[in-house]
Amino acid sequence: MRNLKMQLIVLFITISFVGCKPEPVYLRALHAHQTPIDSTLPLADSLEAFVKPYREHVNAVLDAPLAYAPRTLSKDEPGLNTAIGNLMADIVFQAADSLEHMAGRKGADLALLNHGGIRSIISKGPVTERTAYEVMPFENTIYLATLSGTQIRELVRYLADQGKAHPIAGMQIILGGGGFLESVSIGGRPFDEQQSYRVATSSYLISGGDGMTFFLEAAETRDTGYRIRNAMTDYFKATDTLRAVQDRRFVKEQTP
Repeated sequence: MRNLKMQLIVLFITISFVGCKPEPVYLRALHAHQTPIDSTLPLADSLEAFVKPYREHVNAVLDAPLAYAPRTLSKDEPGLNTAIGNLMADIVFQAADSLEHMAGRKGADLALLNHGGIRSIISKGPVTERTAYEVMPFENTIYLATLSGTQIRELVRYLADQGKAHPIAGMQIILGGGGFLESVSIGGRPFDEQQSYRVATSSYLISGGDGMTFFLEAAETRDTGYRIRNAMTDYFKATDTLRAVQDRRFVKEQTP
């Protein structure tokens, strides 16, 4: 009798599982449509009320005056160096040099950025954190690269051939009237091809961006983790007035 009961229980459980087995599901059709996320979408009052205090706080931080620009700075100035480019190269150079010395390492010898990386002007008037975001909207960090004298020679040749106002600091390049290289100095001393130099640059250029492939041959590279935009903001906070000017760090002499 007991065996019969067990057999009935097993039979019941088996029938239950078989009877409850779901039917297979197959995809028969797929429909999709696009919903543009733009100004035509109506605002949800509840969402706008939730976001408003955060937006106002962010705008207040971004638009708080940090420094003053006596004139508008633009990368479209004529020549092989621009005031805004010189300012940015100086900021990166000083930041990298300071970070390395604080860490007990050899500082930077020069800095190199790219002309195309400057994405906006610095308008005459108050300079803010928003200004830094406009000029440098990328997440690029400051890198240090150790280049041999031969690679520095390639760097100089690249700049001379490009004929663009790629920002530099700590270095002076003088081209003759015919575009031939007349002199190169680093740190106020003549360039020595037998020496290695530490170059402060961006995480974009360190990977060969803008055709600067000489960085790919660096003996050593190190990411400081310090965003260029943050270095700019910190510089603005510490500076009352931006005194950026064009100078003779990269020039082509006029033919007599």
